[in-house]
Amino acid sequence: MTPADTSSAPATRPIRVLSNLVASQIAAGEVVERPASVVKELVENSIDAGATRVQVDLEQGGVELVRVTDNGGGIAKDDLPLAIAPHATSKVSSLTDLDHIATLGFRGEALASIASVSRLAIRSRTPASHEAFELASEGDQIQPIRPTSGPVGTSVTVRNLFFNTPARRKFLRTISTEQGRCHDTLLAIAMAHPLIGVRLVTDAKVVFDLPPDQTPQERILDLLGKELEPELLVVQSDQHDVRGVSLFGLVGTPSIARATNKSQHVFVNGRPVRDRTVQHALLQAYRGLIEPSRYPTVVLMLEMSPEAVDVNVHPTKAEVRFRDSSLVHSVVYHAVSRALRAADLTPTYFSLGGSAPTHPTAVLPATPESSVIEPRTPPSPQQMEAFVGFLQRFDPSTPQPMLSTTGGAALSPVEGPTPTGVPVGSSEIATPSTPAGSALPEVRRADRILQVHNSYVVTQDAQGVVIVDQHALHERVMFEALLARVGKGNLESQQLLSPEIVEATADQLGRLEEMKPLLTRVGIEAEPAGPRSIAIRAFPSFLFSRNVEPGPFLADLLSLTDDNEEASRDTRLKAGDTGPRDERLLRDVLDMMACKAAIKAGDAMSDLELNELMRLREAVERSSNCPHGRPTTVRLTIRELDKLFGRG
Repeated sequence: MTPADTSSAPATRPIRVLSNLVASQIAAGEVVERPASVVKELVENSIDAGATRVQVDLEQGGVELVRVTDNGGGIAKDDLPLAIAPHATSKVSSLTDLDHIATLGFRGEALASIASVSRLAIRSRTPASHEAFELASEGDQIQPIRPTSGPVGTSVTVRNLFFNTPARRKFLRTISTEQGRCHDTLLAIAMAHPLIGVRLVTDAKVVFDLPPDQTPQERILDLLGKELEPELLVVQSDQHDVRGVSLFGLVGTPSIARATNKSQHVFVNGRPVRDRTVQHALLQAYRGLIEPSRYPTVVLMLEMSPEAVDVNVHPTKAEVRFRDSSLVHSVVYHAVSRALRAADLTPTYFSLGGSAPTHPTAVLPATPESSVIEPRTPPSPQQMEAFVGFLQRFDPSTPQPMLSTTGGAALSPVEGPTPTGVPVGSSEIATPSTPAGSALPEVRRADRILQVHNSYVVTQDAQGVVIVDQHALHERVMFEALLARVGKGNLESQQLLSPEIVEATADQLGRLEEMKPLLTRVGIEAEPAGPRSIAIRAFPSFLFSRNVEPGPFLADLLSLTDDNEEASRDTRLKAGDTGPRDERLLRDVLDMMACKAAIKAGDAMSDLELNELMRLREAVERSSNCPHGRPTTVRLTIRELDKLFGRG
C-alpha cells in the first residue's frame, strides 16, 4: 500500500467509556489469573482482618469452588456492597498512605475483579452484630443483602470461575495442576504467618491443618518436612534497630539443592515475593557449594519498616522494590554465608540397594564438639599469606611440590617432561619470609588414612567414615589459593625462550583481545601471530611447575570462557546475577587452572602426602565442595554402617 492509498485503512472509531463489568474483567486479567490467585487474595484479606484461623475449601482444583472462611473482624452490613466495588478499600485513604503500607492488600480491586468473573457470595458478621449478612453477585448482577446465621468472621465463596469469560477458562490447566498451584500459594502464605492456623480441604479431604501460635521454625518444618530438619541451618540477623532490616530463616545444606527454585521462599514483611536482589545474594553465598544449574533450599523472612520497601510495583504484589537494595543484599549474603561457614557441609551416602542416590542427604553432627575435626575458622591474613606460598616456591629444574603450605613434606608431582620453553636452572620467584607451617592453624590430623585405587582418600572422624575425592579436594585447595594470590597482584609468569604458536579461530582471536587484561592478571602473555594463530610468550609459573602445556591450555581457556558465558547466562539472569563480567571470567579461568594443576585420579601419594592433603582440607574454607559445586567429601555415618550390617 502506497502512502496515498488509504482505501484499506480502518474507519475512525469513536471513543467510548467501558462498562463497569468490562473494566472489571480487564482488571481481573491482571489480578485473577487462575484459582490460586483467588486463594491468595482472599486469604490475604482474612489476615488483614485479624483472623487467627483460616480454612480454604477447593473443588475441582478451585475452578468450581474456592471458599475461604476466617474468624476475623468481619464486614459490616452497610460495607458489603462496597467490598465488591472497584477501588474501594479500608486500608488506604490518601496518597501518603502508600509510603507505609503495613497490610497485605490495599488496592481495593481484588474482590471486585473476582466478582466480575465468577458467582460470588460473601457472608460476614462483626463482633458488634447479633446476626450475619450475606451478599451474592453473578458478574455485574448484585443481589440484595439478606440476613443469615453464622459466626463472627467472613466466608467468601467463589463458584464457577471465568463462567462468563470462556476464553480465560479455556486457558486453565488440568485440575491437578490448578489444585497444586492453590496448594503452593496457601503453603507460602501459611509459612509467612505461623501465628495463624491454616487448614486446606480439597474435594472434602483435609490436605493439611496447621495449628495457630507456632514459631516460624515449627511452621517451616511442618510444611517442608521434619525429615529435613538435620539438613537446615538457622540464619538470623537482628539489625532492625541499627540498619532497618532483620532476618530469620532456614537455609539448606548444598546436598539438598534442587533442580528448580520451588524450594526457595522469600518473605518481606509477611508477603511472599520474588526479588532479584535476594536471589543474587543467595547465589553469591552458595557460590562454589552447589552446581550452577541447581538452587538451594531456602526460607528467608525479612522484616523492615514499611517505608523501606515499595510493594506497589506489581499487579499481584509478587515483586517489591527496596529503597536500599545494597543493604538488603548485604544482610542476606553475610547472614547466609556465616551459617554455611559454621556448619559441617559434608554429605552422607546411604542406600540399602547399593546404588548411591543422585543427591546425597547431608546431616549436621549432633555433637560437633566431640568430633576429631575442629570447627573451621576463617584464616588470618598471615595464614593466607603462608597458604598461597606454594604458588611462589618452586624451581623448574627440580621435581615440584603439588602442595607446600607447611615446612614439612610436600606432595610430589606426577612424573612428566619439562614443558617446552621453560628456562632450566633459574628462578626469580622469591620465597616468602614467613614459614608456612607456623602460620597455618593447628588442626588435628586423622590418625588413619588410606588411599583407594589411587583416586579416593578414606579416613574417619567422630561421625563415621570419611571418603574424599582427591582431585576435587585438591582442586578446591588450588582454587582458593589462586584466588587469594591474584587478589594481591598478577600471578607470576615465566617467559618462554621461543613463543609457542597455537592455531585459533576468528572467534578465539577476538576473545583474546577482549581478555588481555584478564590474561595479564593470571600470568599469560599472548598476542595474534597471523590471521589464524596465537603466539604465547609467557605462561604462569605455577602451571609450568605442574607440567601444564601452554598451547592446549590457552586454546581450552578461550573456548571454556565462551561456553561458560553462554551456558550460565540463563542461570545468572534467573538468579539476578548482575555482578561484574570480568570477575566471573576470572573465577572461571582460576577454576580451570586449579583443575589442570590438581592431583588427578590415579596419582599415587605417600602417607605424608595424604596427611598434608587432609590437613589442607581443614584449613580451606568451603572444602566440602569443589569450585564447580560438586562434593569433595562424603561421610558414611556410624548409624548407616550399623544399618548396612544389620545392627540398626
